Amino acid sequence: MTSFQPATVPGEPPPPDSVAPRDSTAQAPTSVARLNDTIRGFVQTWGSVWVEGEITGWNQRGGNVFGRLKDLVTDATVSFRIWSSTRDRLPGDLKVGDHVIACVKADYFVKNGDFSFGVSAMRHVGLGDQLEKLERLRVQLRSEGLFDPSRKKPLPFLPHLIGLITGENSDAEKDVHRNAELRWPQVRFQTKYAAVQGDRCVPETIAALKALDAAPDVDVIIIARGGGDPQTLLGFSDERLIRAVAAASTPVVSAIGHENDHPLLDDVADLRASTPTDAAKRVVPDVAEQRALVGQLRARMNTRLTQRISHDIAQLEQLRSRPVLRDPETLLTTRSHEVELLAARGRDRIDRSLRIQEQRTAELRATLRALSPASTLARGYAIAHLADGVIVRDATQAPPSTPIVVTVGRGSFAARSEGEIAEDEGRAGDVV
Repeated sequence: MTSFQPATVPGEPPPPDSVAPRDSTAQAPTSVARLNDTIRGFVQTWGSVWVEGEITGWNQRGGNVFGRLKDLVTDATVSFRIWSSTRDRLPGDLKVGDHVIACVKADYFVKNGDFSFGVSAMRHVGLGDQLEKLERLRVQLRSEGLFDPSRKKPLPFLPHLIGLITGENSDAEKDVHRNAELRWPQVRFQTKYAAVQGDRCVPETIAALKALDAAPDVDVIIIARGGGDPQTLLGFSDERLIRAVAAASTPVVSAIGHENDHPLLDDVADLRASTPTDAAKRVVPDVAEQRALVGQLRARMNTRLTQRISHDIAQLEQLRSRPVLRDPETLLTTRSHEVELLAARGRDRIDRSLRIQEQRTAELRATLRALSPASTLARGYAIAHLADGVIVRDATQAPPSTPIVVTVGRGSFAARSEGEIAEDEGRAGDVV
């Protein structure tokens, strides 16, 4: 505490620094510095206090944190500060919305009169065991394949009816409706209200999920909540709800809280949206974007069709410009001349071949006639053959009384052998 040295002057009011706050009057006021110093001395007599609340402010500046802690029931708040040396010892996931207990010590800054609490320790309330259980459950469900991307169902391009599970009159419901209707005004919703925290959260959410999943017109289901601390989001990590979502035949979108919230529902859902607004944008297409896309596709189609027609017209003109198409008779005239020449050449070759073959035939005929047995018989020779057709080539083949058929130049006659004639008789007969 600052030590003030009063310097009183007889007959004049005492200096403000010399007047203690408890002794001050309208004629002898105390100074601001003396008041602040007194308050600081009083505050420093307080010891450290463990306090429970919800973090509503968390601003980091130069490694230090300046925030606010709100009462869990009323609107009462206090300011706190965490120096960088202390921040390194605290959990790294502390954020706005966390339910915490903190060891604080009051401090009063005499320079500007600010009152704040310095934090020496801070931790989540009741989440240590819960988070450990959730991690074990996460590992178990992942090993069962409930988080595999292969089992996730694709969302429809344009859902005709969206099933929405959320709290009644909640900001999440308004965000989903507003953003979906801005993107596609004709979108329709079938909403089932359920408690989004507390004991009723899990059974009511499961009942709403089963009702919407059984509805034949519902194309996709959104489970939405406007964020919260991990304690209030525990219901969306309940094993019963996780298995119900995995068993649903309709695609399910998880839109629980903010980007840093991560209940098990996000892992098993077919699509995780960071916020309810993000869910509406990812489930419903933007009509303006789709119209622009249709316009682009139509323009591309017109361009391609125009190019194809122009290309075909150019090809047709090129074909039409060819001589054979400009004057088709020229091709026919040229071909007809070629046909006439080929026909004349063919006739010449055929005539020449016929003459050659006729000449060769005559030569063969003459040769055949010269070698023919008939010509030999015509010159006076005869052929003798036995009754069985065997030609007699040796006189011994026709002993006496053997019937013989003799063929001459014209016809044949029968004879009977008188036996072999001696060589001399034969020659005498020849001479005769």
